[in-house]
Amino acid sequence: MPAPTALLRQPVALAEDLAMAETTPLPAEEETELLDMHTLPSNSASSEAAAQSSETLGEDEVMTDENGRPRFGPAKDIPIAFRRELRKVPIPPHRFSPLKTSWPKIYAPLVEHLKLQVRMNVKTNSVELRTSTHTTDTGALQKGEDFVKAFTLGFDIDDAIALLRLDDLYIETFEVKDVKTLTGDHLSRAIGRIAGEKGKTKFAIENASKTRIVLADSKIHILGGFQNIHIAREAVVSLILGAPPGKVYGNLRTVAGRMKERF
Repeated sequence: MPAPTALLRQPVALAEDLAMAETTPLPAEEETELLDMHTLPSNSASSEAAAQSSETLGEDEVMTDENGRPRFGPAKDIPIAFRRELRKVPIPPHRFSPLKTSWPKIYAPLVEHLKLQVRMNVKTNSVELRTSTHTTDTGALQKGEDFVKAFTLGFDIDDAIALLRLDDLYIETFEVKDVKTLTGDHLSRAIGRIAGEKGKTKFAIENASKTRIVLADSKIHILGGFQNIHIAREAVVSLILGAPPGKVYGNLRTVAGRMKERF
């Protein structure tokens, strides 16, 4: 019985559909040959099946040990699909001239050590890094970008190259106003306390914590390991908050002695 909401077909259309169904011929039945269950396959067929099974077994080399666990053969050396990636590192205007001067020292480790393709784009004021078929390290592009960024922040090339050779080095950046809101002469004096006379305080912090520090106006960049960055940051924060340099030196000596005992 059709649903109450179904559309009722007209009698003329229904009669046409029935006439078409009666006149349409049915497909002829194909004659199929029935096989006897008791008949065995011939020797040739059994040999072919055994050869195919032996071939598949030779390809996969799937075997089981005494505990029933599968033992697979050594995997084949299949080349990994190559995908070309590109990174652009913008260069600040005040670092473009030093970049041109030090370019032979910058591109050499990127090309020889990381196997990257590098070029200096003068129109866009950026350094472009690209992977190639010779690049073997998956993190080479990120290491190269960190190396160029470290140079743009003001670090020496010899210090920035450590980012290419070591994996546990980082760069942390913060501003003086993140620690304490200072303006005018107060900000200048805080920066002066961090640097010290002829850079004496900054060098003392670097040597004690085994880091490198760059003072760029009110921004402070620290390059080093995670724990070393923490030690240097604590010393810098203490100087910004107004701690006397003598007390900071004493804390650095204590921390340096603990680090020597630990390692």
